[in-house]
Amino acid sequence: MIILAFFLAHWFLSLFFQTFFLHRYASHKMFKMNPFWEKVFYFCTFIFQGSSFLNPRAYAIMHRMHHAYSDTEKDPHSPHFIKDVWGLMIKTKNIYLDYRRYKLEPEEQFIDRYPTWSVVDRIGDLWITRIFFIAFYIAFYVMFANHWYLWLLLPFHFMMGPLHGAIVNWCGHKYGYSNYDNDDHSKNSLPLDFLMMGELFQNNHHKRPNDVNFAQKWYEFDPSYPIIKVMHKLRIIRLRKV
Repeated sequence: MIILAFFLAHWFLSLFFQTFFLHRYASHKMFKMNPFWEKVFYFCTFIFQGSSFLNPRAYAIMHRMHHAYSDTEKDPHSPHFIKDVWGLMIKTKNIYLDYRRYKLEPEEQFIDRYPTWSVVDRIGDLWITRIFFIAFYIAFYVMFANHWYLWLLLPFHFMMGPLHGAIVNWCGHKYGYSNYDNDDHSKNSLPLDFLMMGELFQNNHHKRPNDVNFAQKWYEFDPSYPIIKVMHKLRIIRLRKV
């Protein structure tokens, strides 16, 4: 029970900060926050993504490319130009590292002010940091995994961030239904998208990329949206459109 709770906590906390901070804030600027809260959420993203921490600047550049070139050959992670999920993850990783290490400069349309925190970026990119988080996950399982099959969950902790990205970019552009014709293959993959915190409403999101609520129909529910609304009411963030 402890291991399952730990896995679910890591899954949903890592996923929430990916959709809230990296996606809706860093990439799309759907809301504003002051420098203090930006640092708080930056650090939380680092902690809860752990060994698979994704640099916000590199993530945002790639994501904006994905929207601009959705499901074309210039899309950094379209499943329609890659034969399998592993290939999608490798291609995404290589492009991400090029922007993370400043080997590539973004096209002019993607040059913008992205959240950065050089200390966290450097620490998060160190192998010793990633190994530390991996060692922590292993130690937790050593202490609390009392059945062999629970150990099958352990590898998912190591690559939680890229795993979420692969699920969203592969499933969200191959499987499901469409509310809108977006001139791409974006889909809404789950009728109740609680497993991915709203991220698999890809068809809705590509239609309205700046709408903070990824659910559009009465039968759809974006679990991240109510949390974001509460943060707005508490003045932690300020939505651009309310």
